[in-house]
Amino acid sequence: MQRKYDEIYDAIVIGAGHAGVEACLALARLGLRTLVLTLSLDAISFMACNPAIGGTAKGHLVREVDALGGQMGISADHNLLQIRMLNTGKGAAVQSLRGQADKSAYHLYMKRVLEREKNLTVLQGEAASILTENGKVIGVTTLQGQTFACKGVVVATGVYLNADIIIGEFRQQTGPNGFCRATALTDCLLSMGIPTRRFKTGTPARVDKKTINFDAMQIQNGDEKLYPFSFMTDGFIENKEPCYLTFTTEETKRIIMANIARSPLYNGSIKSTGPRYCPSIEDKVMRFADKERHQIFIEPESASTDEMYVQGMSSSLPVDVQIAMYHSVIGLEKCRLMRYAYAIEYDCIDSTALYPSLMTKCVDGLFMAGQLNGSSGYEEASAQGIIAGINCARYVTDKQPVVLGRDSSYIGVLIDDLVTKGTNEPYRMMTARAEHRLYLRQENADERLTPLGREIGLVSDERYARYLDKERQLGEINEALSKTVSPSLSSPLFAETGDYVPHAGMSFKEILKRPGVTAELLVKHFPELERFSLRYLEEVATETRYEGYLSKQLSAIERTKKLEDKALPADADYLSIKGLRLEARQKLDRIRPLNLGQASRISGVSPADITVLMVWLSRRGQ
Repeated sequence: MQRKYDEIYDAIVIGAGHAGVEACLALARLGLRTLVLTLSLDAISFMACNPAIGGTAKGHLVREVDALGGQMGISADHNLLQIRMLNTGKGAAVQSLRGQADKSAYHLYMKRVLEREKNLTVLQGEAASILTENGKVIGVTTLQGQTFACKGVVVATGVYLNADIIIGEFRQQTGPNGFCRATALTDCLLSMGIPTRRFKTGTPARVDKKTINFDAMQIQNGDEKLYPFSFMTDGFIENKEPCYLTFTTEETKRIIMANIARSPLYNGSIKSTGPRYCPSIEDKVMRFADKERHQIFIEPESASTDEMYVQGMSSSLPVDVQIAMYHSVIGLEKCRLMRYAYAIEYDCIDSTALYPSLMTKCVDGLFMAGQLNGSSGYEEASAQGIIAGINCARYVTDKQPVVLGRDSSYIGVLIDDLVTKGTNEPYRMMTARAEHRLYLRQENADERLTPLGREIGLVSDERYARYLDKERQLGEINEALSKTVSPSLSSPLFAETGDYVPHAGMSFKEILKRPGVTAELLVKHFPELERFSLRYLEEVATETRYEGYLSKQLSAIERTKKLEDKALPADADYLSIKGLRLEARQKLDRIRPLNLGQASRISGVSPADITVLMVWLSRRGQ
């Protein structure tokens, strides 16, 4: 019987949060006729929790998405209230941009981007099931009764699958911020053989700005003259709104401990797994009982509202406890709560059910991205979204998938961790997860990924021209910095830094390696360097200071590639390979790694097991 379709698309994206938006834009910009389904048009790119983009390691992800031709960085730059550089007291590898965003303006900006994108149709509706035939995607049906044909699907449902909001004893079957939840798709995924699990996250209360005593808090202004998230944004970001730092008190601790039996986290009401690196305030008080206080940040939600976000005080305690608890914080003694804090439970999948391309192992043409995969954070979602969109487009057009390595990007680390190691709690990207983080700095994301984005077809002519111009300037800067400077010319600079004046001439690069010497200081004392972009000079300065470490890291990357280049056959019968331990056989059979490198990162697969696999490959003539 011939199936009747309401419309035919090349690809369909289910969900229009941060992952879904990048996925559908990638598909549409690669020339595919694309439909994006969202439960609510008012929830497109909505920041249900912290109204911020970036942060430690997350700023790297935003820059990488941008370098590939994605949207998050551009949209953030247009809608920031404040920007700061985190970890400035540490090395360049761990410094990350964080921007306080206007959540209302960001949503509207992204909505308009989607509405104006050629090849993209935006529709409010809920996906009921994903249609398959002979193990391949053929379409999507909606609860509203429509059926759409397609060759590829990206599922990016965020925290909406069977979501429950929990405040004390109150439990409501709804999505974040009062948006409706998705109810039909979990059963469909299970029927396909995709394992699901239950995770939990949460958000703090929003309080009325007019009722806050800011004089009792420490003002946190943005940083001046910081380069933006997107390589396409010129100039610097204007800081429009401050944030504030305050602290909980002994009274906060007393209130929480006196009411801990009423906490859903501690009385058994919440059974799902929450985020380790973003715990609720009651969790922090109980786990760190010796701590007298916890720092709290008060951040603006938007320039168009008086709602202020209380970062560091997510909770699921009952309303009466929340009111007393927030009133015990310095400066919030008379605050009025406008939205109560809540926990949210939701369905997500076991991410080891995915290939590194983010396609499911059980259904061809079906891709997963974002918090559905067990991650947390807008930036992690965006990073997965663009890769899922790219690979869905490549699947539909019969091209090989793009898989980013751990040595090329934080995106590669993120996806490899999810699909190879899996996660038993909401996964958060951190610089410590990247073994090559000195090489994977945020300022060189375009050098690492823009050529690939151009090859894929996502990088525009304008973006690529900027990249080529940067490469030209970097080459000229490296040549200019090789010039030797006499001691008489360099002595004023060393007098300013307090360092001794060398007896022999030094090159500019050697000078940059001396303590206290910055690119800006170098330009101040040698005006001939003013012709170069200070931004690019700073990048070369960083590479110069760390060139010894970078050389070692690049050598390590080359060694790792030898394992990554040894492909494992897709039809390998790991259960019958003699010499492998039982756990290794079972894990290899379940994960189905693409190569020895991925196999070596599977929990439960030892170096001895990798040696057995190498011998086995050799005997097969591979």
